[in-house]
Amino acid sequence: MLAYIFGVVLFALGICVSVALHEAGHMVTAKAFGMKVRRYFIGFGPKVFSFRRGETEYGLKWIPLGGFCDIAGMTALDEVTPDEAPRAMWRFKTWKRTVVLAAGSVTHFILGFVVLYLMAVTMGLPNATGKPQISTVSECVRNAQTDEEFAHPNCQPGDPAPAKQGGLLPGDVVRAVNGKSTPTYIDVTAAIQQLSGPATFEVERDGRTVPLTIDVVQVDRPVQDAQGTEKIVKVGSLGVTFANNFTYNPVTGFAGAGSFTADMFVQTWGRLLEFPERIPAVVHSIFGGERDPNTPVSVVGASRIGGEAVEQGLWPLFLLLLASLNFFVGVFNLLPLLPLDGGHIAVTWYERVRDWVRKLAGKAAGGPVDYTKLSAITMVLVFIGGAVTLLTVTADIVNPIRLQ
Repeated sequence: MLAYIFGVVLFALGICVSVALHEAGHMVTAKAFGMKVRRYFIGFGPKVFSFRRGETEYGLKWIPLGGFCDIAGMTALDEVTPDEAPRAMWRFKTWKRTVVLAAGSVTHFILGFVVLYLMAVTMGLPNATGKPQISTVSECVRNAQTDEEFAHPNCQPGDPAPAKQGGLLPGDVVRAVNGKSTPTYIDVTAAIQQLSGPATFEVERDGRTVPLTIDVVQVDRPVQDAQGTEKIVKVGSLGVTFANNFTYNPVTGFAGAGSFTADMFVQTWGRLLEFPERIPAVVHSIFGGERDPNTPVSVVGASRIGGEAVEQGLWPLFLLLLASLNFFVGVFNLLPLLPLDGGHIAVTWYERVRDWVRKLAGKAAGGPVDYTKLSAITMVLVFIGGAVTLLTVTADIVNPIRLQ
């Protein structure tokens, strides 16, 4: 129980650090461009303490669920004092305002990358894409009554060793079986299980393609059917295991973490696109339905999963969850919707494009966008965001996703 509580608190602390760095990204870039930053606070609600350094007040508030960076004149509607007016944010060039607005999300991306890099050079990164890279080549294949016997056969003289005899080596990446592309190790396994006798393989080895012919052997193996009943079936077998984790040194870790970051961006975008269609399942779970593990979770749910991961000693999962959350928040925050930073960036570039068109037409530049005309849309989006947050928090309390 103590480990679980420690994990929850640690994950929540990681979120707080992420929020603090997000707002710091806005603050540092704004100050670098000469904008006036009035306040930088972590949390909301009543003030715990604050202090002033130069023209900026720094502080902490009691509710650690966010933070803010108060930049003078973020929009033309913001009230500014006469001495602040020349340094109001809306007066600065479009690209500078864009950098400041995007800095929060970029900070999340950097933090996610750092977490992945540290994982890469210490505990390694999981084979998230299912890359069909061979980890070990067995001395033989044998009939098995259990998964343990199948994975670790007790080899006897004369037992067949298809992979070893066929020339497969650890580190090889299986690109095709009998001429059919195999992008993942699941594809390789599915293809092999249907084979018996000689089969052609194309493997990538040290950057070159190596053709091999391997005599696939049919052996007994335990499997479970759709009802969960275990039975013994004949399947084709090579006698290999595929990498489920990749380790790196401090140099190659940059490439490994970079590649993994790209994969997580793709997955994050996919989750965002699926987000609306998964909301009904969240509502269903609140009223007693089974909770789909693929439904969205709130910060509460993520912290609970983080606590369970620590309790079960699954530190890689804990860190992956923290990195994933940073990528999700970073991408979500750049959506062109107010009041998100992406919405402010969209307005900023609308002004730039509008003024460019007006200039082509021989007209003077238009004034700053009137945010009051966007307030209705903003309030609708805030209401929807609040409702989704309330739903996910409720689901994570009454019917949380749990690690099996």
